[in-house]
Amino acid sequence: MTTLVAIDGLVKNFDASGPAAIDGLTTQIKSNQVTGLVGPDGAGKTTLIRLMAALLTPSDGVIKTCGFDTRDTPEPIRDVIGYMPQKFGLYEDLTVMENLTLYADLRGVVDPQRKDTFERLLAFTDLARFTNRLAGALSGGMKQKLGLACAMLRSPKLLLLDEPSVGVDPISRRELWRMVYTLIGEGVGVVWSTAYLDEAENCAEVIVMNAGRVLYQGDPKAMTATMAGRVFYARGAGAERREGLARALQNPDIVDGVMQGQTIRLVTAQGAPPPTPEILGVAAPVEIVATAPRFEDAFVAMLGGASKRTLSAQARRPVDETDAPSVEARGLTRRFGDFTAADHITFRIHRGEIFGLLGPNGAGKSTTFKMMCGLLRPSEGAALVDGLDLAKAPSAARARLGYMAQKFSLYGDLSVRQNLEFFAGAYGLSGARRRDAVARVVDAFDLTPHLNANAGGLPLGFKQRLALAAAIMHEPPVLFLDEPTSGVDPLTRREFWATINAMVGRGVTVMVTTHFMDEAEYCDRVALIYRGKAIATGAPEELQARVRSEKMPNPTLEDAFIALVEESDRQREAAA
Repeated sequence: MTTLVAIDGLVKNFDASGPAAIDGLTTQIKSNQVTGLVGPDGAGKTTLIRLMAALLTPSDGVIKTCGFDTRDTPEPIRDVIGYMPQKFGLYEDLTVMENLTLYADLRGVVDPQRKDTFERLLAFTDLARFTNRLAGALSGGMKQKLGLACAMLRSPKLLLLDEPSVGVDPISRRELWRMVYTLIGEGVGVVWSTAYLDEAENCAEVIVMNAGRVLYQGDPKAMTATMAGRVFYARGAGAERREGLARALQNPDIVDGVMQGQTIRLVTAQGAPPPTPEILGVAAPVEIVATAPRFEDAFVAMLGGASKRTLSAQARRPVDETDAPSVEARGLTRRFGDFTAADHITFRIHRGEIFGLLGPNGAGKSTTFKMMCGLLRPSEGAALVDGLDLAKAPSAARARLGYMAQKFSLYGDLSVRQNLEFFAGAYGLSGARRRDAVARVVDAFDLTPHLNANAGGLPLGFKQRLALAAAIMHEPPVLFLDEPTSGVDPLTRREFWATINAMVGRGVTVMVTTHFMDEAEYCDRVALIYRGKAIATGAPEELQARVRSEKMPNPTLEDAFIALVEESDRQREAAA
């Protein structure tokens, strides 16, 4: 094992008057292993990767990549590394093969080497069947595979992957990891930046960053072990579990807490006693038991714990399934030529319920979601919001909903305040109502320090806060969230869900798509979409119970997701 990247006293400033993006960092990256780069939004992960790739020049200090100084000899570095940026950096209007050909031209990969390289990479990524498909028409997982193939054209010594699994479903994430471990076996060193902390546990070593500094470097298992005796499950809170979690998080002895289906996971402060049922303040009898820590528990605790600045979750009235549904899909179908993207999908979402849409990339989940929001007209069936058909009364129905897109869809050249003022006007708010609405969301999402900053220059976490703030300014009774926390760090995700839970407590109905399986456990019910059909609908724990077996006695929701997709494939093959 050799040192691929040597960093000594590294500093990177983008603004002489502001804090450093990288502040006196000293570390090393080794060969023949995956080194995970983790940290909250704005920690400096992307900046560090770009410095390793010689795409940025240090303000001070030294960084050597594969023996070459990035300031003095950057050109040779580009011949020995592969770099996959956070955003899809290929050409969406070119096919898979055209993208590979273009990047082979740029990297100097010529015949006869080119033919062999293409065959090897297409087989490695399983893209040989899609060489004539436009890159823009690929699913999220397939786009990442194509990006990886282009990064691997020159058989690099060092592969730099900046959040390669953002927006990728669990099945595709496992495939990406399988491919990366194959590369490790061939002697490649990999740096994998990630917002999915379960992925950090797959790394041989992790570098935990915050504010441009290293907080920890070493074995992720050793970091997890520091949390022994500080993690507990609270079971039995039932319908009051969201309110109980909100109360527990206000206690100084609790540094973190999340929902896991019907269970609440609590993490105590160092030296604090085990929590008691009284900490939740719920009427139902609650049992509290110790459980094994995970890397995410240690990460959140290291960063000071979840924010105490959360909106309180008000007690919800019980969902009455005899009530008219707040959102309904009736035989929803969408065809694109001969291809059926969504096939007679039906479900009902009751008022004050969180309903999740899960599914692999390309399964029809986004198509279904867009029809439910009124962004796509169904070929058959109907989508209703508060009893209003989005096809027959689109304006009235849209006035009843708030929508947050997967990709940042606000105006990057406008300031935060200007975006909020614009969307308040677009929702028909004026005068005192408009001023009150803007002030309310600025306070709720802690946007005051950024009011005069251009939205396009905000860190990803603050972009997502701003997008959600704009979506709820008119206090809609129905909220549609399309992967609202994709790519943001766990602390920001917790703030999001505290806000969403508080809104649900006031009777708001939420429909959400997500690739975070732990996040899906916040939902009351989920629908699993696969090959255009809803193959399973129910509470998260019901889906887990469906796949429980001797081999898998305690399945996670991710286990259930993959098992149900595989079961659907077997049934399809048997029927063929």
